[in-house]
Amino acid sequence: MKRDLLQQAYDAMRHDLRKTVLTMLGMAWGIATVVLLLAYGEGFGRAVQNIFEAFGATAIGIFPGRTSQQAGGNKAGVQVRFTNDDIEMIRNVVPLVRHVSRESDKECTVQYGPRRFTLPVQGTDPTIADIWNLDISSGRFFNDQDNASHGLVAVISSEARDKLFSGISPVGDSIRINGVSFQVIGVMRPRMQEGDNDINRVIYIPFTSMDVLQDTHYLGGIWIDSVGLDNNHLTKIVRDSLALAHGFKPDDERAVQIFDAQKQLSQFAIISLGLKVLLAFIGTVTLGIGGIGLANIMLVSVTQRTREIGVEKALGARRRDILFQFLAEAMVITAVGGLCGILLSYVVSFSVGTLTLYSALAKHGEAGDIRLIVAPKIVLIATAILAVVGVISGMFPAVRASKLDPIEALRYE
Repeated sequence: MKRDLLQQAYDAMRHDLRKTVLTMLGMAWGIATVVLLLAYGEGFGRAVQNIFEAFGATAIGIFPGRTSQQAGGNKAGVQVRFTNDDIEMIRNVVPLVRHVSRESDKECTVQYGPRRFTLPVQGTDPTIADIWNLDISSGRFFNDQDNASHGLVAVISSEARDKLFSGISPVGDSIRINGVSFQVIGVMRPRMQEGDNDINRVIYIPFTSMDVLQDTHYLGGIWIDSVGLDNNHLTKIVRDSLALAHGFKPDDERAVQIFDAQKQLSQFAIISLGLKVLLAFIGTVTLGIGGIGLANIMLVSVTQRTREIGVEKALGARRRDILFQFLAEAMVITAVGGLCGILLSYVVSFSVGTLTLYSALAKHGEAGDIRLIVAPKIVLIATAILAVVGVISGMFPAVRASKLDPIEALRYE
């Protein structure tokens, strides 16, 4: 029975091959549009994810500020200061905390031989490499032993290396930071950098070694990340604990400023989802136009084959037999057009490759560009949309054919 339906569909399509091919092209263009638009939406989401992962997608930065509300005996405008006691408190009260790092920053004069530049220096704990997803191009990052021994070692960023060493490998050599000699043990890979951001000019040194450059009793900030805990709940625990320790109101956001990369990523995820839905809708509308073309060609086919339908009914064909016959023809056109469209979308995606997004705004931002990757999930979604459009487009002509009166159909000229 299935073979007969397919044979009838094939014969019917050959009867008016030009119209059939044009209809298939319309369906192919529609499904290719759906696939490519969905691939663009997926690529946008991945690009945003890559951007955040480059800076640490789960990083949470905690920075001291000034109180803006009076709490207890403290008046508004009091400076909040972090110490090592706050580090221990966070380790104890924040569940599932994975990494904690102190931060102390200072603009310093960095010298190598006759070359002298003012560069940002950051004193951090070794765990910052995991929190910020730092990547080393040569050498190594400082470790717990370097931190415990107050080691005068430094890891320099890519632009700092270019300025100081001009292409010479700096690992094992020494630089002077505000007159203090530090041995270079590693060089960072270039990171995504927007505008005049100094992220690729930073010199990283152990936090305990920062005391030779400035007083580190008070911390410039704290960075943490955790696994398995909702970040909104985590930041609330941190803020409530610090409020209790420093005597400010928990809802005083100016007293302690918290940067939550995961929250930012979630907001962009909502934008990405909205974009995907919008693009899917546009693609579906485009495919729907192809479906209208399919419905029209099938209605013409019903009109041209009215006497044939009358003969079939006179010979005992049931309504559902006629319906399935024309619906099968519509679905074959849809399937062939859809297959051609999906193949076309693969060709276009491979030809286009990468579309500029973040690299237009940031140096070394190629990982944040959009890649048109036609994933299996996208093909399945597009195929489902195609099937729905094909059934709807083919059903109306098929129902009309099945409802023809056999006597009137036989009389049709």
